[in-house]
Amino acid sequence: MTTTAPPPRDLRDFYEDPSVPVASGAPRSLRQARMLAAALGPVSGRPCTVLDIGCGDGTAAATAAPLLAGHRLIGVDWSQDALRRARTRLPDTVRGELTGGGLPFGAGSADAVLFSEVVEHLVDPDAALDEIRRVLRPGGHLMLSTPNLAAWYNRGLLLAGVQPVFSEVSLRAIHGRPGSEVVGHLRLYTARALREFVAASGFTVVELKGAPFHGVPGALRPLDRLACARPSLASILLLHARKT
Repeated sequence: MTTTAPPPRDLRDFYEDPSVPVASGAPRSLRQARMLAAALGPVSGRPCTVLDIGCGDGTAAATAAPLLAGHRLIGVDWSQDALRRARTRLPDTVRGELTGGGLPFGAGSADAVLFSEVVEHLVDPDAALDEIRRVLRPGGHLMLSTPNLAAWYNRGLLLAGVQPVFSEVSLRAIHGRPGSEVVGHLRLYTARALREFVAASGFTVVELKGAPFHGVPGALRPLDRLACARPSLASILLLHARKT
């Protein structure tokens, strides 16, 4: 199936387009929030500062907020359109970038970072993790989620010669894979690759879990939920790491 859209001038133009999806499914957001809430523990004394970097329209952070009650949750994005929408859901939002010290926070000023469905969109993910590591305090938590290149259905699609779900060859149209939305993915990770990448960036990987994908057809969703028991087969990878 092929869908067409007006060609973006560049990546920034693409992500400022209001029609480009900037939110992910609630099941992933809830699972990730539970992982972070367990890591932070109950509020005792000073509230923790949690940055949702690449917050999009704020849906994921708003979903996580009840589980992080008492902590300060700040939405961060460089897309002005996304921030405009996020301000309807989050009390604190700021504009920031992930390269060249572009996050408007001091070194070691954050206790945790939510980094949900962002790394697959980046030209330079190494610089992004360097910047996240800069703003995290020693021992601070990184909660990263990203689609799994080796999801159970992608393995079958590749065997059949079909482009995997989540992968894209164009910012203008869908070519050779299931789905109807162009979402701008530039990089995809397997569970093993994600672990190695995060560890090489100065973090200690604490845990890796799987989460379902909201775009899986209804009849296949029970199987998708079962696959979460083995992160290497799950649709979405949820990684918890700490700054070393």
